[in-house]
Amino acid sequence: MNDSTDDGTREDYGPVDTGSLTTTTLLQLIDFTLLKPEKTIDDFTAFIAMARKWGFRNVFLPPCYVPLADGMLGASEVGVGVPVSFPYGYAAPEVKVAEALLALDEGACEIDMVMNISAAVSGEWDIVEEDIIAVTSGVRDWERLRVAPHVPVKLILETPYLNEKQKKEACRLAKEAGMDYVKTATGLGPSGATVEDVKLMRKVVGNGMGVKAAGGIRTWSDAKAMLDAGANRIGTSAAPEITEDFIRANS
Repeated sequence: MNDSTDDGTREDYGPVDTGSLTTTTLLQLIDFTLLKPEKTIDDFTAFIAMARKWGFRNVFLPPCYVPLADGMLGASEVGVGVPVSFPYGYAAPEVKVAEALLALDEGACEIDMVMNISAAVSGEWDIVEEDIIAVTSGVRDWERLRVAPHVPVKLILETPYLNEKQKKEACRLAKEAGMDYVKTATGLGPSGATVEDVKLMRKVVGNGMGVKAAGGIRTWSDAKAMLDAGANRIGTSAAPEITEDFIRANS
């Protein structure tokens, strides 16, 4: 699963009309996520099986489990996504690129890179920009070399640690580098996605780039608020519950 059309061009990343959603279209907006360190391989196996049963857009899981997910999901439409430099973004640009490309070689189709949060709050935007450009360019080169479909690349801001000016600057750098999405949070920080942050991010990037809301989204009401605010992808560990909630609300 990827965010490209049959001719390889990017899809429209504009906001979602929640009033016209069906269960099928909702599933394509959800990245089902499991990243907790205490989870076992049996937990991840069950998680992947659940994602396949529902048909979510992607699973997002630790890079070490990409081969497992690729094997279990190979014949399905569910894609495999990975976080890079999770959860703090501290790795050097070369390490971030290597982590992303290895994941792609092993079967991943989407990359969510954690911004260097410390550099951002320090005002060291040249460091942040170097990471963003390195990973985006590395993934685009990988696509060309393998004649592969477009790989969506997202920047995780970890918004709870940032002020408004820092959020805007991170979004601007991601947009200039040709990233596909900006994303609110890892879900491991002091808080998660907020309607206000999603609105701000959408305002900065416009409709030519995606906004992924993640962190603390556990009900259909939560997800709808984020979509109505301008998100067009939801990252959550409660994807089945949200979908069941949506079905009940629309039955």
